[in-house]
Amino acid sequence: MKHLITLQDFSRDELNDILHRTERLKIRWRNGDRAPLLPGRVLVQIFEKPSLRTRISFESAMAHLGGSSVFMSSAEAGLGGRESLEDVARVLSGFADVITLRTFSHQFIVDFASHSSCPVINALSDELHPCQALADVYTMRELFGDDLSSRRLAYIGDGNNVTASLCNATAILGIPMTVCTPPGYELSGKFLTAFEKKFPQASIRFTHDIAEAARDAAVLYTDVWASMGQEAEAEKRKKAFAPYQINGKVLAAAPSDCRFMHCLPAKRGLEVTDDVMDSPQSVVFQQAENRMHLAKGLFDWLLSK
Repeated sequence: MKHLITLQDFSRDELNDILHRTERLKIRWRNGDRAPLLPGRVLVQIFEKPSLRTRISFESAMAHLGGSSVFMSSAEAGLGGRESLEDVARVLSGFADVITLRTFSHQFIVDFASHSSCPVINALSDELHPCQALADVYTMRELFGDDLSSRRLAYIGDGNNVTASLCNATAILGIPMTVCTPPGYELSGKFLTAFEKKFPQASIRFTHDIAEAARDAAVLYTDVWASMGQEAEAEKRKKAFAPYQINGKVLAAAPSDCRFMHCLPAKRGLEVTDDVMDSPQSVVFQQAENRMHLAKGLFDWLLSK
C-alpha cells in the first residue's frame, strides 16, 4: 500500500515520477483536455485544522480527474472518542479510494495509515507538510527547469513543518538549501537527527544570518511566524522574528533573478512586506495554484496500477 506520510519514505525516482505526472496533468488541463482519468474514485478528507488551499486544492484536483470528494471534521468522523482510530480507519478506507488527513499530531496520521486499506496522504501535521514541499519544488522547476542543482532555496523564518518537508524534498532531489532561523527557533533536534542520518550528503546550510541566506538564493521562502496552535506565543515571536522579515532590502540583496515564495496564508507587514509580496519576483499565487496540480499528480501516482 502506497501512502504519503513523510518524504523520507521516497526515492528520487519516485518523487520525479510524481512531479512529471503533475506537469503532464497541468499541461493537459491548460490545453482543455477534460477527459476523466479517475472516474468513480472517492476522496475522503478529515481535518482537525481549518484550511483554504489544502482542502480546495485536493477537492478541485479530484474533480478535475473525474472523481468526487467528501469532507469531514475530526468530530464528524468520530475521532473525538466516539470510535477508536483503528475502527474509523478501517471503515472509511472501505468507502474511499484515498484519504487525506490534516491534524495536529503526526503520530495520528502514522497510526491511521497503518490500519487503512487505501492510500493515506499527510495533508499537514505538526511535524511535516510534504504536499506543500512537493508543490514548491514543482514551482521551482517551472521557474528554473528540472535541473535545480545550482538553484539554492533559502528558507527564512520558523523551523516548522514546512521547513522540515522542504529539507527532505531538496535533499532527495539534490537541490541546495539554506535554513535561516532566529536563535531558539531552529528545526527540532528529533528531526535533525533523523535527517542527518538519512541524508548525510545533503547540500544544506544552517544559519542565523539573513544576509548570508539571501546572498546566493534562487528562491527566498518564508512562512508565518506563529502557526496555528502558537497564538499564545505571537507577541514573543514577533519580537524574535522581526530581524528576519523579507522586505525590499533583503530581496535586493539576493541575485537579480531570485524569486519569492510563501506557502500562505501570509501576515503582510510581519514576515513579508507588501512590496515583496506584490513584486514581479513574487510567485506565491503560481505556487498556490500548483498545490492543486501537485494533488492531481499525487492522486495519479497513488491510484495507478
